[in-house]
Amino acid sequence: MSTLRKISIVAILGMAFTLTGCATGPTQEQAGAVLGGALGGVVGGQVGAGRGRTAAIIAGTLAGAAIGGSVGRTMDEVDRMKVSRALETSPDHRPVAWQNPNTGHTFQATPTRTFQSAGQDCREYTVVGNMSGSRETITGVACRDAQGRWVNQ
Repeated sequence: MSTLRKISIVAILGMAFTLTGCATGPTQEQAGAVLGGALGGVVGGQVGAGRGRTAAIIAGTLAGAAIGGSVGRTMDEVDRMKVSRALETSPDHRPVAWQNPNTGHTFQATPTRTFQSAGQDCREYTVVGNMSGSRETITGVACRDAQGRWVNQ
């Protein structure tokens, strides 16, 4: 088994344990960290070869987790409600923007693809946050649960 494959399996298992360890579901910070880590690992895997590639995957995963987690950490209940509303009402590729009255941070949520998975309505989305002069982007997938709420996958 290749080193890249081993790292991928460890990363996937780590993400699975992180998500299943949260009885009430992952927080925005956790979801952002998982998504950012996964994307960072993929980007890191495109760089270098051999041991350099392995180091790039690890560095990309850690950097992505930190960035994604910081976006999730800065979002409060107002922002989560706005993202949920965008998933509920906005057509694909139509952004919904807002400024949080409590923090002054601005966000833009854009549903990018609507699909069915295991009988559930699901949507891929992108959230761009501008927090205190720092601009960060996360992507994710949310599916509607039995109660009609959008839940990050």
